[in-house]
Amino acid sequence: MTAKTFELGPGYTISRVIRGGWQLAGGHGAIDRSQAIADLIATFDAGIWTYDCADIYTGVEELIGAARLRLAGERGLDVAARMKVHTKLVPDLERLAGISRDYIRGIVDQSLRRLKTERLDLVQFHWWDYAQPRYVEAMGWLDELRREGKVRNLGTTNFDTPRLAEILAAGIPLVSQQLQYSVLDQRPANSLAGLAVKNGVSFLCYGSVAGGFLSDKWLGAAEPATPLENRSLVKYKLIIDDFGGWDLFQQLLAALKAVGDRHGVDIATIASAWVLQQPQVAAVIVGARNQAHALANAKIMDVALDAEDRAKIAAIIAQSPGVEGDVYTLERDRHGRHGSIMHYNLNAGRA
Repeated sequence: MTAKTFELGPGYTISRVIRGGWQLAGGHGAIDRSQAIADLIATFDAGIWTYDCADIYTGVEELIGAARLRLAGERGLDVAARMKVHTKLVPDLERLAGISRDYIRGIVDQSLRRLKTERLDLVQFHWWDYAQPRYVEAMGWLDELRREGKVRNLGTTNFDTPRLAEILAAGIPLVSQQLQYSVLDQRPANSLAGLAVKNGVSFLCYGSVAGGFLSDKWLGAAEPATPLENRSLVKYKLIIDDFGGWDLFQQLLAALKAVGDRHGVDIATIASAWVLQQPQVAAVIVGARNQAHALANAKIMDVALDAEDRAKIAAIIAQSPGVEGDVYTLERDRHGRHGSIMHYNLNAGRA
């Protein structure tokens, strides 16, 4: 591992900042296809050459596939081969009870077509409901596709410690788990980190800037009134509430700002750099609205927090009761504050 790269699996190296794809799925406004492709290539040129998408992010796999084709056409196959693309496989909640090998194979084949490739670099598997216990079997079918050569690496998304242990015990060769991790939410540092280190599983982290809340924009701002602008803000405002409320959040922003001033970067960059330096973390996944944002995100890899920086941030975190439970436990309660805002059947009617 260097400051800017991480060997996620044998012979498989990624950039330590990953370009998130959810902002290209349409939920954040209309997407200009040609501009989006240009922005994806600008991200590559900025040194962020790993991308995250999902079967449920409408249109995003196709956009990244088009960017990779353009890169190959303009600069050659060797350059395009440096682009690493991680996708997620998210079976709909209503399909879990009757999930089949053909269903899993169908989603993988769909991602291969959309991404215009013969092998997926990393497939990250998500499962909505543990009451439907077939996630180990489904991971086994994914492993068959890995052995066939359609998938290079396997990972999971948002599994808790006991279920991840089940998957590992079944002999599934996981290299990573994608999960939420931030200065507001350290649930991965509990029992899951211990399991991960024993089994060589690295963390790919989303939520490091809490949907934009961890930014200069919110320092000194009044607590926002409901309804909030989008579901992402609703989600992360709940995390702020669980962290300790708006006043403690403002103290955290002030601490991040002070550290950022020392390094000549903004609050969001420091928030992501903090996550990047936690144990078992391979990379942070960050969105980018435009090319300038992508260039700013690349600076995350240049920040090295020292003991004084870490102590300043830790002093605020120590005042927080902490977000409760294991990874994604709150979000799995479909009747709770966190789970009730989730969408569970996003593959329905997929092409």
